[in-house]
Amino acid sequence: MNGLNRKLSRLLALSLMTVLLLAVAACGAKNETSDVSGNPGQASSAAAPSTKAAPELPKEIRIGYQVSPNGELMAKALGLAEKKFPGVKISWLKFDSGRDVNTAIASGSIDFGLVGTPPGASGIAQGLPDQIYYIHDVIGDSEALVVQSKSGIASLQDLKGKTIATTFGSTSHFSLLSALKQANIDPSTIKIIDMQAPDLAAAWQRGDIDGAYTWQPVQSKLLAAGGKVIITSKEVADKGALTGEFGVVHNDFLAKYPNVVKQYIEVLDEGTKYYRDHPKEASEALSKELGLTPEETLKAMNEITVLDASQQTDEKYMGTPDKPGAFGALLKATADFLVEQQSIKSAPDVSVFQKAIRNDLYVQ
Repeated sequence: MNGLNRKLSRLLALSLMTVLLLAVAACGAKNETSDVSGNPGQASSAAAPSTKAAPELPKEIRIGYQVSPNGELMAKALGLAEKKFPGVKISWLKFDSGRDVNTAIASGSIDFGLVGTPPGASGIAQGLPDQIYYIHDVIGDSEALVVQSKSGIASLQDLKGKTIATTFGSTSHFSLLSALKQANIDPSTIKIIDMQAPDLAAAWQRGDIDGAYTWQPVQSKLLAAGGKVIITSKEVADKGALTGEFGVVHNDFLAKYPNVVKQYIEVLDEGTKYYRDHPKEASEALSKELGLTPEETLKAMNEITVLDASQQTDEKYMGTPDKPGAFGALLKATADFLVEQQSIKSAPDVSVFQKAIRNDLYVQ
């Protein structure tokens, strides 16, 4: 009997221990789903840290880029987006002008796009589904009016009766019309024709045009073919008609993947800093993208001012949510000019342009 009693005692002790362990576990589970007041449904601040799910990533990021010697093209050349988003398909889609980027945004066929100030202002005025998240560069001598040496053109006043090509709705078109306005020259006295940048060189070679207002790398190719510069966008900007290039992101993509947009800003920042800190290596990498020699590429790089992430919220550019910068007013002035030129029907209030600038993405 003593042996049996000992066995029963051990079994009873084990049963009690099991009950106690279950009770402790139940209390722990209750605490994990209760707040400090004991109300269910809220995690306790004293609970062990939970493992948060990684931010959702898209299967593909579609970037509408242009062949412009700036930080985004640098990021493409170095494969920085691919490194930032391993496992995500990065599709670089080349466009020849900002108006084509606008069309792609409107159709939802790209997530990010690069546009110049005139097509960008036009897009905002017409209510395209995008917002501004990054200013890539301020255009200087990288855009210019280049004329044939045999054309007899030595100044803007000599353009009367000549055929000048540019890409309508682009920064170059805006700068050409601004230059003529500044010089009190009637554009109707000049044959100004619409032509995409890649087609300009061929038209130049055929002798179909006397000159072209265009950007890099085509500008360098025209100069190499015997062209000469009459005026640059830097000179036009110095008289009040500033132009630049900036990035837009589709509203749907920004709403679904705000963290991805911030990470892509980091990609652009890395590309821009490499561009600045390693100009020789950068020019070699970009030369393959631009179709120029490294020397020509370095010259083109020095003709624009690229901005990094820390400069975006400067009062000259995006500003901050509390203090909007000058960029919104610039876009409004650009849109007003486009209305004057009958490129768009109307331009909204400056507040519409300021609202489209997402400087809040830079708030920590």
